[in-house]
Amino acid sequence: MELFYSTDIKKSVITLSGAEADHCVRVMRHREGDTVFVMDGKGGLYNCTIARIVLPKRGEAVVECSVVEKSQGVGVRNYHLVMAVCPTKNMDRYEWFAEKATELGVDSIVPIISDHSIRTSVKKERLEALVLAATKQSLKSCLPVVEDAVSVTDFLNRDFGEGVLKLMAHCEEGEKKTIRERLGDFASDNLRVVLMIGPEGDFSQKEIELALKKGFLPVTLGPSRLRVETAAVAGVSEIYFASI
Repeated sequence: MELFYSTDIKKSVITLSGAEADHCVRVMRHREGDTVFVMDGKGGLYNCTIARIVLPKRGEAVVECSVVEKSQGVGVRNYHLVMAVCPTKNMDRYEWFAEKATELGVDSIVPIISDHSIRTSVKKERLEALVLAATKQSLKSCLPVVEDAVSVTDFLNRDFGEGVLKLMAHCEEGEKKTIRERLGDFASDNLRVVLMIGPEGDFSQKEIELALKKGFLPVTLGPSRLRVETAAVAGVSEIYFASI
């Protein structure tokens, strides 16, 4: 199954446009009458028949699809995960994290800028494109949100609401538990997790102290010193496998 993505959904008609339509007809060579599957990014998966194709010699294609059947909640997990991760100096590594986190299961990716961050900006549009491709590749119907970059301090000052397991992985000495142990301590039928991963130079002491003050719990990812992107994917994996 290959998924396409659209938010242009009007009752029983879904329209693909832009890159999605071009990929459908110019790359995959679909024609009128073919069956395609479209996800809306919010849990909906649509079994469709291509009803009409507009394919100009110049310009973008448009594909109109008739909905045959709708399924809800395809690929939906039993937890909600926000990954707040500092951008890496080499942006390719951060993009790798975003792709793999999406494949495993994540709801929001927040680039956070630490006192020790070397890179202080990200190309949000490129991350969104990578996340969309990974969502379709892994057959999920929910599209993760890529948020604007924000400072660690501003992120910690957010109101996360009640019943959220807030975790921070850092390298400072002190009493810590594994992510799985924290999950075991936090019994909830509607699990919501926020996990923070610092930059190459780790979070600053001021940031760690503020996190503890805001109710974040320190976690360990083991004795090995991990790269930022490895630590982030390890954290996503731990939560993913704990939920199976």
